Amino acid sequence: MILLDYRDKRPIYEQVVEKLERLIVGGGLEANTKMPSVRALALELAVNPNTIQRAYAQLEQEGYLYTVSGRGSFVAHESEWRGAKEAELTKKLQAAVQEAREAGMKRERLEAIIAQAYGEEEKTND
Repeated sequence: MILLDYRDKRPIYEQVVEKLERLIVGGGLEANTKMPSVRALALELAVNPNTIQRAYAQLEQEGYLYTVSGRGSFVAHESEWRGAKEAELTKKLQAAVQEAREAGMKRERLEAIIAQAYGEEEKTND
């Protein structure tokens, strides 16, 4: 299910989050699928249960998982995690735009950067 790279400089919980996100987004874990318990996954990966608890908490915060008290953690519906991810990215983008404005960047330049990111050709005034 998950392979960890102990030579990776990132913390283990971040690797667990990344791998589970990929499984969820890629369809390897369908909505409402019950996740392994914290203890079971920690045992399987040979890591501290606190590491898995931290990963599950982050995944829940990001909308990928939800918890049912006394039953465990489950994979959220795509609309939940897509909405949460979009909200997170919107917040980051707004902060970046604000920072660019404060640095004196013009709207036209920002629009050109966005167009380039979407693969649109820059329009020239000929």
